[in-house]
Amino acid sequence: MIRSMTAFARAERAGGDGTLSWEVRSVNHRYLEPHLRLPEALRDLEGPVRDALRQQLSRGKVECTLRFSEATASQALHVDRERAAQVVAAAEVVAGLINQPGPLNPLEVLAWPGVLANRDPDTQALNLQALALFDQALAELKAGREREGTELARLISERLDAMAQEVQALRALVPQMLALQRQKILDRFAELKVEADPQRLEQELVLLAQKSDVAEELDRLATHVGEVRRVLKAGGAAGRRLDFLMQELNREANTLGSKAFDPRSTQAAVNLKVLIEQMREQVQNIE
Repeated sequence: MIRSMTAFARAERAGGDGTLSWEVRSVNHRYLEPHLRLPEALRDLEGPVRDALRQQLSRGKVECTLRFSEATASQALHVDRERAAQVVAAAEVVAGLINQPGPLNPLEVLAWPGVLANRDPDTQALNLQALALFDQALAELKAGREREGTELARLISERLDAMAQEVQALRALVPQMLALQRQKILDRFAELKVEADPQRLEQELVLLAQKSDVAEELDRLATHVGEVRRVLKAGGAAGRRLDFLMQELNREANTLGSKAFDPRSTQAAVNLKVLIEQMREQVQNIE
């Protein structure tokens, strides 16, 4: 299956420690170029995420952003009972030294350093959850790239059909155009009332036919069109191969245009170049 390099995916999961969310977007690029934005606490994910990208994708600039919103429950305050007991015991000792001491305020005990402690999230468990969630986002990204790739392949196939029709029509017109060109030369001699040497005239006409022979270019165009179809059908990472074939198609269309000796062949060359350029633009987005 042909895959595009342009797609977007988002995956989110809420857990006891908080909410993890991945955003993964990719655009066309000559090579695979990952860009990761990770929370500092989950920086250990960078290696596994890069490995997953290398295994699943071959080309594209891929931006991966992970966000973690810590849950309110995970931020709940927890009393260090042992520490609090030490603070209370120390306060009672001091109270025994004071005449008519005031009552012990629990909030003052809580304010003592070390009595309250925040429960930190389980980083190892978060890493595993985030990595599983990334696999989900990556699968969604690949599905998006495949959907767009299918559409690109359809658009390219339509232009291949149009190219094949242009080549077939021009091939059928070539004998007629050569005969017309031959007759124009003969008519020109007749208008000038010049009696040409038949042998010399025949040599000139043969030379004209050789210079105007586009059979090879038409054959190459047809061959390249067939090869593009084969690559599209085979699928996979076909972008570089298709880009090369677009260059070859363009080369043959240019040669065809340079040999044009009839307005119809000139127009056919222009039509082919337009179709090739349209395909080339689509191919730039294929993985």
